[in-house]
Amino acid sequence: MNDVVKFLQENPVQYLATVGCDGKAKCRPFMFAGEAEGKLWFCTNNTKEVYQDMQKNAFVELSVSSPSYAWIRLNGEAVFENNMEVKEMCLQNPIVKGQYQEASNPIFEVFYLKNAHAVIADFSGNPAKEYTL
Repeated sequence: MNDVVKFLQENPVQYLATVGCDGKAKCRPFMFAGEAEGKLWFCTNNTKEVYQDMQKNAFVELSVSSPSYAWIRLNGEAVFENNMEVKEMCLQNPIVKGQYQEASNPIFEVFYLKNAHAVIADFSGNPAKEYTL
């Protein structure tokens, strides 16, 4: 878990892929919110298309590469939970704070990845590292 969290924190803008409500692939920039309760957490807005996509098909994949050409692929099932402690954690990010102001904002949603699986790899020729989270 620590390697995955560190990689996501060091590469703050990831790309989240969903199956759109129209059945087509969608990919959007996203930010990792943090680890809590042994889970990887993210946040979004329940008025966004990405939220609707995840309500219809909760399986997502996230990817990002580092400046040194290493990358992560992380997938799992998005599980939304009205977790006020996690929302407060998310609000520590000034970008999130600017969008939602407070944890009780009715459009502010947090989710974690259930049955998450991560692969960290690079071009070194060494085997990829796999993690079940």
